[in-house]
Amino acid sequence: MLTLVPTPIGNIGDMSLRAIDALSEADILLCEDTRVTKKLLHIIKERYNTNFKQNQEFISVHSHNEKSFVLKLQPSFFEQNIVYVSDAGMAGVSDPGQILVRYCIDNSISYDVLPGANAVLTAFVASGYIQTQMLFWGFLPHKGKDREYSLNNALGSGYTTILYESPHRLEKLLMELDALVPQKEIFLAKELTKKYQKYIHAIPSDALKMLQGNIRGEWVIVLEAQAVRNISAVSERDILELDLPLKAKAKLICKITGENTKSCYNRLLEV
Repeated sequence: MLTLVPTPIGNIGDMSLRAIDALSEADILLCEDTRVTKKLLHIIKERYNTNFKQNQEFISVHSHNEKSFVLKLQPSFFEQNIVYVSDAGMAGVSDPGQILVRYCIDNSISYDVLPGANAVLTAFVASGYIQTQMLFWGFLPHKGKDREYSLNNALGSGYTTILYESPHRLEKLLMELDALVPQKEIFLAKELTKKYQKYIHAIPSDALKMLQGNIRGEWVIVLEAQAVRNISAVSERDILELDLPLKAKAKLICKITGENTKSCYNRLLEV
């Protein structure tokens, strides 16, 4: 049998009794990072006086090797008590795990997924945005038109949308949001459940000022739902590069974004 066990996203107190039982009874632990999992088990053993099964095996299964690992599996592997854990949070949410679940479904293998801590729902509720239909977008592409197109889709989804972003690219994201939706309030959550947890409600430019020199840590960004925008393969950047009068550019941009023409024109004047 396979059991996916969520781990705390920061605060060890969020470890559930069921999760501790599953970890202690595992024959084999599939880990996003074996070092992180061994450290977690040591903390659980010390804090909760937990006894773990002797001679547990630890196998590294991460985003770079999950497919190749599963391809080599035989259904008989799951005759043992197999547990998968990611480094933090719910496996399968911007972390490995789903390919293992799919393998179990395709091969009629019993599996279970324990509920637990995850940054998506924690940030969604903490945002206070009333629209309860939400869309988890995960990480944007790192650069180029793929990133621009993905961000435009996220902004125009029509749902409260949750993004993950690394501290190395958070400033870039805020600058992109400032260019696309300068007056739109966004919600940022830093280091959820940890000692330096922080919530920020602000327009992108104000968020940039507030975070100057203090961007380290794990971040979740929540975008409040707005009217669905027309999504086009042509981006605002593509239009701005055309040899056209500014008013014509503003009209074309509004065709693909749904933005008010006058406000778009005034925004372009400021740029």
